[in-house]
Amino acid sequence: MSRDAPRAPTRAEAFRYWLRLGCISFGGPAGQIALMHRELVDDKRWISERRFLHALNFCMVLPGPEAQQLATYIGWLLHRTWGGIVAGALFVLPSLVVLVALSWLYMAHGDVPAVQGVLYGIKPAVVAIVAHAAWRIGKRTLRHPLLWAIGVAAFVAIYLLDAPFPAIVIAAGLLGAAGGSVAPHAFAIGGAHGAAGDGQQPAVIDDATPTPPHARFSWPRLAVIIIVFVALWGAALTALAIAFGWTTPTQMAWFFTKAALLTFGGAYAVLPYVVQGAVEQYGWLTGAQMIDGLALGETTPGPLIMVVAFVGFVGGWTHELFGPHARALAGIFAAAIVTLFTFLPSFLFILAGGPLVESTHGDIKFTAPLAGITAAVVGVIVNLALFFAVHVMWPNGTAGRFEWPAAVIGVIAAIALFRFKAGVIPVIAGCGLAGLALQLSR
Repeated sequence: MSRDAPRAPTRAEAFRYWLRLGCISFGGPAGQIALMHRELVDDKRWISERRFLHALNFCMVLPGPEAQQLATYIGWLLHRTWGGIVAGALFVLPSLVVLVALSWLYMAHGDVPAVQGVLYGIKPAVVAIVAHAAWRIGKRTLRHPLLWAIGVAAFVAIYLLDAPFPAIVIAAGLLGAAGGSVAPHAFAIGGAHGAAGDGQQPAVIDDATPTPPHARFSWPRLAVIIIVFVALWGAALTALAIAFGWTTPTQMAWFFTKAALLTFGGAYAVLPYVVQGAVEQYGWLTGAQMIDGLALGETTPGPLIMVVAFVGFVGGWTHELFGPHARALAGIFAAAIVTLFTFLPSFLFILAGGPLVESTHGDIKFTAPLAGITAAVVGVIVNLALFFAVHVMWPNGTAGRFEWPAAVIGVIAAIALFRFKAGVIPVIAGCGLAGLALQLSR
């Protein structure tokens, strides 16, 4: 086993990897983070375990999609601002293309049995993928009984007490801060994996790698980044207001800017807000269409919050922004607007906050609260797996019929992941084909 650090990736190599990741990042944030961990930490060794977890903890407490922000962070560390923008954008663009295509199929051709069959098979696979990701991340991060206790408490709080995710994050951070002063060894991020002689091989960005010049904090740099991003956001919103007035495109830009700042805890934490605004306030789509869009979002690559692209497409289509003969163009335009204004803040958070985070990756006062938050997030991910399982196995409520075929597909997917360590893409493809075959046999 080589103890030499691998060669740093070129921009072209990084571009190809981030594009591939954007095309295969199924399974929601838990699956996406687990996939990045396996490839970037274990396989490619572009970043060490400790540095990966440090970045992940920072992304967990930000509003917005944490997996996309984690990709942006690592891309920024490797290749400066260019790397961060490319990694973050490519994490989203393949999902946008797929969702626009599926949204057009949904609006133009209505119910398609073949698509319904594929979705039927993929949904239980997603349950297994999320459960497997929770296990992988928990195994890496819950290294001490105190962290296990925080994870279990978070699960109980969100599953049984319906506690809001921000409250869980704050409580876990406070517990981590207190625990860091009492038992610092328990809350040292990556402590179980960063010790000498543990078999971990050197990485391009290793535990002892000095912070690169572009990642060092400075107030002038921070001010420039904030000014540039605010100017870009203001210019885009002003252009829409001039071109369309206070109508659907401008309303979407303003509404999804606010939604982007409320997505603590992932997409499911903000979906009630999106439903309230998109369905009830603005009437961009119906409640039934929102549920269908969520199903599409669950089964496409990229962040689950990309369901907002479906909301935008349907809103642009139904409001006929460019007339009745250009509904598809209107849908594409609205989906692009929604995506831009949803994800623009994420780039700001990483490029502005990254240097501060890099200056603290050895500081227990900073890492202990984040270790507590990561432990809590494991419990929240387990809750998400149960949420998926209930809605997939009992689509009409727990008093309704139990979906035995979906349960069998889910068990097979879990066996493939846990026992045979199958990849996410073969599992998704196999389960989708099983669902299609089941649909055609009916």
